[in-house]
Amino acid sequence: MSKVSVDVSTCVGCGLCEQACPEVFEIQGDGIAHVKVQVCTSCNLQEVADSCPVNAIKIG
Repeated sequence: MSKVSVDVSTCVGCGLCEQACPEVFEIQGDGIAHVKVQVCTSCNLQEVADSCPVNAIKIG
C-alpha cells in the first residue's frame, strides 16, 4: 500500500484534493490539507496528487 502525505510547508490550501477525494483529504482549521486515511477505493490518489497545483501531495 502506498503512503499518502501532504507537505504542509508547500500546501496552499486550495481545496482541490478535498473536492476530488474527501474520504482522504480535509482542509483543517489551519487552512492546510491533511490526510485522514491512507486508503480510498473510489478515488485514484495519484490523479489527485497530480492535480495539486503546488505538488504538495506525495504518494510513495
